Amino acid sequence: MDPAAESWLGLVRWAPTALIGAGVVFDLLTPIQYSGGPLVAVACVAAGATLPLRRTVVVAAAMVVAMLWWTFRQGTFGPLHGAVEAGNVIIGALVGLEVNRVISRYGRRLEAVRTVAEAAQLALLPDPPCRLGPLSVAALYRAAQSEARIGGDAYAVEETPYGVRLLMADVRGKGLEAVRAVSVLLGAFREAAEQAADLVELAGRLEHALVREGQRREGDERAEGFVTALVGELDLEHGTVRLLNRGHPSPYLLHEDGGVRTLDATEPDLPLCMGQLNPRRSAADSFPFPSGATLLLVTDGVTEARDRAGHFYDPAARLAGRGPFGEPQETIDVLVRDIGGWTGGRDADDMAVLALSRTRPSP
Repeated sequence: MDPAAESWLGLVRWAPTALIGAGVVFDLLTPIQYSGGPLVAVACVAAGATLPLRRTVVVAAAMVVAMLWWTFRQGTFGPLHGAVEAGNVIIGALVGLEVNRVISRYGRRLEAVRTVAEAAQLALLPDPPCRLGPLSVAALYRAAQSEARIGGDAYAVEETPYGVRLLMADVRGKGLEAVRAVSVLLGAFREAAEQAADLVELAGRLEHALVREGQRREGDERAEGFVTALVGELDLEHGTVRLLNRGHPSPYLLHEDGGVRTLDATEPDLPLCMGQLNPRRSAADSFPFPSGATLLLVTDGVTEARDRAGHFYDPAARLAGRGPFGEPQETIDVLVRDIGGWTGGRDADDMAVLALSRTRPSP
């Protein structure tokens, strides 16, 4: 839960206390024929909606006893005043307990759904291995909605005969259609990464699998579906990384001295599933990947994060000078904290981050 939501929830939990206090003050400051009982009754309902069951029972029981004591003490307990006020509080207490029961029931159902979604997310998008030879690897997936655990962002890292190959992708749209496309994409990548001779062929196989899947859809999803993707290949022997960008945000190379370089494509290509609009494919670019550096791949949930003035987040500018960058998980933690400060804790889109650090060989 983001800090703003936690702060608001903390205030809401004080609502029963505030209403009880208002009812007591109203009783003390008004003539005897007026009563703060309705406010106390509402406090019982608010307690059921905001507090755990035990605290709700305590509040409800205490308010019923307090109202009965107060009316007896004032000598107003009778069919026209005190009994009616006490009855209002009793009804409010019963309503509060029922509200608490309903909310608890749906809360348990929501937790069960979230548990299933989390299991599906881990099965569909498992964490990459922490070590691949001289590479340290870390990844993060975070949904824009705290209740969601699965979406259209995807990443994968595979050790192949051609070296370590990687994928970062973002499926257009959300919901089950996006999840289905992610499943097809990752399955195709894990197979094609072992077989494709180069990145152009690898991206072509991914596109073929997605187009074939898209033909089974209907309406706008069939006509407008596409996937931005970045596929890469690490040549650790020669210290280089080859990248092929199909409409995805550019990755970043973070150096030990704190410098950050944006690895833009020489000739950007169309996203996957849109290749038929231009049959000419771009070639992969090669960049140095020195020891001690970190390759950072992100989805547009990072690059399109906005501050309150509407300005987009720029990882290259924001991370420059913050080195030396350590393990990839530390780099991701720094990035996520900085984005949280930039946006004020508001997430507008899903966010996926993949970081790979090439450790310096021992002397």
